[in-house]
Amino acid sequence: MRRIVIALITALALPLALAAPANAGGLDDAFATLLVKQVKGTNVHKHLQALQNIATANGGNRAAGTSGYDASRDYVADKLRKAGYKVTLNPINFVESWSENTPPTLNLTAPSAKTYVPNEDFFSFQPSPSGDVTAQVQGVDLTLPPTPTPSSTSGCEAADFAGFVAGRIALIQRGTCAFVNKVQNAAAAGATGIIVFNEGQPGRTDAFALDIGEWRAGIPMVFADFAVGNELASTAGATVRLKVDANLVLGTDENVIAESRFGDPRNVVMVGAHLDSVPEGPGINDNGSGTAAILEVAEEMGRYPIKNKVRFAFWAAEEIGLLGSDQYVGSLSQAERDRIKLYLNFDMVASPNYAYKLYDGDNSDNVGSPAGPPGSAEIEKQLAAFYGSRNLPTVGTDFDGRSDYGPFIQIGIPAGGIFTGAEGLKTAEEAALFGGTAGVAYDACYHQACDTIANVNATALDVDSDAIADSVARYAFNLRSIPPRTAAAAAALSAESAS
Repeated sequence: MRRIVIALITALALPLALAAPANAGGLDDAFATLLVKQVKGTNVHKHLQALQNIATANGGNRAAGTSGYDASRDYVADKLRKAGYKVTLNPINFVESWSENTPPTLNLTAPSAKTYVPNEDFFSFQPSPSGDVTAQVQGVDLTLPPTPTPSSTSGCEAADFAGFVAGRIALIQRGTCAFVNKVQNAAAAGATGIIVFNEGQPGRTDAFALDIGEWRAGIPMVFADFAVGNELASTAGATVRLKVDANLVLGTDENVIAESRFGDPRNVVMVGAHLDSVPEGPGINDNGSGTAAILEVAEEMGRYPIKNKVRFAFWAAEEIGLLGSDQYVGSLSQAERDRIKLYLNFDMVASPNYAYKLYDGDNSDNVGSPAGPPGSAEIEKQLAAFYGSRNLPTVGTDFDGRSDYGPFIQIGIPAGGIFTGAEGLKTAEEAALFGGTAGVAYDACYHQACDTIANVNATALDVDSDAIADSVARYAFNLRSIPPRTAAAAAALSAESAS
């Protein structure tokens, strides 16, 4: 069977290769031309209609934890299995509900006694599970006294916990990186409880109620004011009782991961789009459009004998904190991470008042977020070349952390992709380039009930689907433009991004 398929792609690709320009790169160019021809906007639209029908039959949405999401998952998984992929349903957790039964407790028990005031000096750190622990406190990479401007990297790196004694309560200072990173690192180091305290600059001293947004540690957590944290840090041998009494209900959803039967497993090209909607609507542009586009690409290339392994990911629970992609990346060993050579992200590719935005891998606009990891600039350049071949302009868009590329670039995996705009307003310059209406949102139905099948631009959907096909096809055969990546380099980049 494999010989038959190889013969088929050779027969189909050879005439295209012979007809390609003299500077064309070979089989990757030929396969890209072939796949772009096979990917049809009408088929992408059929997938969108199926997702709309699913939402209509399931309360109007496809949000995490709903029957609409489950039906979307099953639809995508079934199509991928029929296209010849090895499909895995990858479970992830999310918080369904959280509530406190009684106020939390934080008491200094040694070397002296002191009671801190709940919901004033400190608050339960939602969604902390219940727990009651008495243990010695150990500070983690604290910056005391605090610098004039926020700079603390306390707990941002696993290396911050070198020398941490398992069983102690981690005392961590606010600053720089996401709270979830601090919590995750503390739990991995064997902490039995977590006290995060405010950093200490003006406006960053008080405690207040905080929601970490996702569940990452089965240990009690509180957020304290700077005075509490500073006192505990300066008290030799400080031992505290930390108690949280709460109801935490976890839900489970599943990412759909589909891997090509062919291709070198040491070189993985990863392509992703989030599958869930917000509860307010069916999410047909956000992100049925990305889902439908990469599903059509996957179906058309499923049985071709490609050189590099291609892995398609349909992420769960993106809309409540990138949970699907974040937990997936967090579960990978270093060896598994090293095999992923790049990540392509497609989130909202058919906005009604669209602009062709490419993630700014090289930070060429010099504004906002920094450049992506090495290789990201090359991904942007390759995508731009496709639009250029059709005399279509593109503009850059920042890696601002709002979509599923975030967990990948955080560990040094180069990324890129297409975005046609969300609630932001189209500029006059963009209207001149792409048409549409300046001063109006790219998607006026963003996160609303009106994000239906009527809320997609057919031209953008068709063009962007072709661009996705072109890029995936090229990387399926040719990774020469992506620089080698080592674990040490990835770790250094992660440390730099947290500083």
